Amino acid sequence: MSTPYPAPQPEKKLTRSMTDKKIAGVCGGIANYLGVDSTLVRIVFVILALGGVLPGVLAYGISWLIMPAEF
Repeated sequence: MSTPYPAPQPEKKLTRSMTDKKIAGVCGGIANYLGVDSTLVRIVFVILALGGVLPGVLAYGISWLIMPAEF
């Protein structure tokens, strides 16, 4: 007999990628967490940076500081 409950899924954690990175792994980590291609996340950060330097650079810098590195 099978159990009526699905198997528990491992908890997803937002971390900086140490394998998919160009600078600090922020975009790679966000992409892994969301399940999308890291190129899309990088494009969003570039658009933010081009739209006004402060939002994109500030968002990346803060993310770099608060996101732990994957282990």
